[in-house]
Amino acid sequence: MAFFPLLQEAAQTASNSNGLALIGAGLGAGLAVIGAGMGIGNIGAKAMEGIARQPEAAGKIQTAALILAALIEGAALFGVVVAFQIQGKF
Repeated sequence: MAFFPLLQEAAQTASNSNGLALIGAGLGAGLAVIGAGMGIGNIGAKAMEGIARQPEAAGKIQTAALILAALIEGAALFGVVVAFQIQGKF
């Protein structure tokens, strides 16, 4: 497993003056994407549950779920862009 070389590279990066900012930017971008994935997964699960309970409302549920997923994706993209802006600052 190539986990230890990755840790060694992270330690070398953190040892220079910009290292912690770069690691923080990477963590911020990763957390933004993970949060968006969890949010969109919850929307999909609840939408399918709602459609299973009321099949006649499938169109409205799908439309609302699509809009909500797009809003979550936009917020995640904003978080990733801010994290990369932090990375470019240092």
